[in-house]
Amino acid sequence: MKELSYLPNSLSVQYSELMQNCVQPISDGSNLSFKYKTINGKRYWYLYISVGSTRREHYLGEETTELLDQIDDEKTLWESNTDDRELRKRLVNMLIGGGMATVTRDEGKVISLLERNGVFLIGAALIGTLAFRSYANMLSVAWASDAGTQDIDLAADNHYELALPRPRSPINLRQTILDSGMGFFEVPALNRKQPSTSFKIRGRDFIVDVLAPMKGRETARPVHLTELGTYASPLRHLDYLLDDLQPAILLYEHGIMVNVPAPGRFAIHKCVISQKRPAAFAAKSRKDQSQAEQMFQVLLENRPADITLAYEAAKTQGDAFVSDFRAGLRLIDKHLAGAVHEQIENKRN
Repeated sequence: MKELSYLPNSLSVQYSELMQNCVQPISDGSNLSFKYKTINGKRYWYLYISVGSTRREHYLGEETTELLDQIDDEKTLWESNTDDRELRKRLVNMLIGGGMATVTRDEGKVISLLERNGVFLIGAALIGTLAFRSYANMLSVAWASDAGTQDIDLAADNHYELALPRPRSPINLRQTILDSGMGFFEVPALNRKQPSTSFKIRGRDFIVDVLAPMKGRETARPVHLTELGTYASPLRHLDYLLDDLQPAILLYEHGIMVNVPAPGRFAIHKCVISQKRPAAFAAKSRKDQSQAEQMFQVLLENRPADITLAYEAAKTQGDAFVSDFRAGLRLIDKHLAGAVHEQIENKRN
């Protein structure tokens, strides 16, 4: 069993404070500007949005007193956010200084870009290693190892039931990533007739993969995500993760609020996919098992009911899913696996 270390309770309190302050994304207007054009003696106003090396123009309308007031209100909002940005930045620095997990610069830039464009407001979620890293802060623990890569796995579905307001303008995730100025290009699909679902930074080992639940018969055909304006690779049982999402904060700049699957479901799903990977991906299977093992260890000590709830939901995925989970569970530390088995069989309080 891996050695985990728990962080001081004071950091948990500060993390909760940061989460409360991150409910609404903060805009400082750094990539926005208002300008007008004079045509036939009349002024027409435009909003310019800069994303990387690309600048987009949005027409606002002919100049009126009401429109000028709206522009002034928006600029005032940018200025009023200054204190909030400083507080959040200070909390982020304190948490990192206290030992909480952070993200790389590239990861932070991409996730910040996604947040600003409303990707998480419409229900998209991080899965994989970046989600695992975010659980460390959520659960106030330092993982023994996250076996990290610089891949970002972004998962979404075409069905949303959210109380959060939707973004005012449509999202084009594909174009947003390509226009980020970070050097992304589309990774060609194995079937060149199908659209890409992955984006890679040229000359570097950094990939963003977009995933969606596989529904119906087995298929590799990309799924079009209507609300994200892009395609995603289908993955069986991904709906198990997306059906129970929780907020988490990534420690970058002013803090970024994202969605991640419930921790118990994450651990069970890791056991399952460790059994699905081809032999050539044995190293990834071992990473899956390591992350599941560490997550179960923390949940058994602090949130055992999470495991029970996640297992009850797992049973709705069918016998094959449960069988793969139990097979994966047998490959982690035997004492820990036994404790998990006791928990899901309701033999522990």
